[in-house]
Amino acid sequence: MIHECAAADFEAIYEIINDAAEAYRGIIPPDRWHEPYMPREELREEITAGVAFLGYEQDGELAGVMGTQHIQGVTLIRHAYVRTAQRSRGIGGELLARIMDDATRPVLIGTWADAVWAVRFYQRRGFKVVSAQEKEWLLHKYWSVPERQIETSVVLADQSWFAT
Repeated sequence: MIHECAAADFEAIYEIINDAAEAYRGIIPPDRWHEPYMPREELREEITAGVAFLGYEQDGELAGVMGTQHIQGVTLIRHAYVRTAQRSRGIGGELLARIMDDATRPVLIGTWADAVWAVRFYQRRGFKVVSAQEKEWLLHKYWSVPERQIETSVVLADQSWFAT
């Protein structure tokens, strides 16, 4: 069952993000990796900045989360993670489908360039990688990430982005 996450889900969101982020260990640049991958304070800051999470509940616990943030006429997908033990069961796809069904503006996703499985996940669902020049512009405009992360990331956009 998919539902909007509430304050009571904070610890589960934190656990899911940090469990699932282990897939990035050794993939993203070592200077961008830290323990935990997302500290609680950073997660609180993201939520305060407007990131709202949908959760996929299975057997009474959250198995996956996907955040969205509405900024300046676009929707950003932020922090999409599924517990390691529940990967490859369609959870991420169901969360993304729900977000896309509700989307009323172009949807953008930023992820690590070397996380090829993540890039493929979005491409299989109709997203396209934007050009390097557009990526830099988008990451500066809509995200607050360091230059090093911009260098090592890609941005994917849905079809409505390219139609504008």
